[in-house]
Amino acid sequence: MDMWEDELPPPAAALRERAAGADGLLTTLTETVGAELLEAAPRIRAIANMAVGTDNIDLRAAAERGIPVGNTPDVLTDATADLAFALLLALARRLPEGQEQVRSGRWRTWEPAGTLGADVAGATLGIVGWGRIGKAMARRAEGFGMEVLHSSRSSGLPLEELLERADYVSLHVPLTPETRHLVDDAALARMKRSARLVNTARGGVVDQEALRRALTEGRIAGAALDVTDPEPLPAGDPLLEAPNLIVVPHLGSATVRTREKMAAMAVENLLAALAGRPMPYPVADG
Repeated sequence: MDMWEDELPPPAAALRERAAGADGLLTTLTETVGAELLEAAPRIRAIANMAVGTDNIDLRAAAERGIPVGNTPDVLTDATADLAFALLLALARRLPEGQEQVRSGRWRTWEPAGTLGADVAGATLGIVGWGRIGKAMARRAEGFGMEVLHSSRSSGLPLEELLERADYVSLHVPLTPETRHLVDDAALARMKRSARLVNTARGGVVDQEALRRALTEGRIAGAALDVTDPEPLPAGDPLLEAPNLIVVPHLGSATVRTREKMAAMAVENLLAALAGRPMPYPVADG
């Protein structure tokens, strides 16, 4: 077994070199497994991705080589939905601003109009993507008395109508060619000026330059991102200067129980495939 021990992900050249003699790969979303890597690693017989998403893996190239690909579905559903709703609440009630006021000494007294936020109870939540995490987000919203709308390829409202009606928009779609920059200038223009956006899906689903403009110009009220493009954002990225923005470091699945289960599932996938058995958690189109 060869394990990458550094704190940061392996550079592409190092990954190719280390994978050259490997029979299987256990990857995370930070490793790109494309045709070039697979050509450099002729012995690869299995790829186990410790994530639900597989946008870091060229599934077509793997399929052409007959290499099964596995992921870790279901286990991170609740953890990610919890975080998405936490971000929604933090946006609504301006929690980062309140904490900064306390730490900086700017909190003087209770004020009738001080740091006023937005109501969540009774507001309308628009969920884009109606898979496991989107539905889990809906269950949480219903507990807060929210009206829930959803939009997906097979059900719900047209995306345009959802964006126009929602007070909060939460993204739960995979990153594909069709969903890249799904939230662009036109989509943001359809949202209410009082609306807030939450993204715990993939950074590429949002056109970040369009989002920066919308926040800076006050065309939407706020945004919270658990994912960005790239990850991490460079320290001087213009997006980080936008007002009413929360960015956290891809914490969706970051609970002890969830990450332990994800690792166990990835190992189960890898060991099964290397033993000639079907992966217990295969990627549907992998």
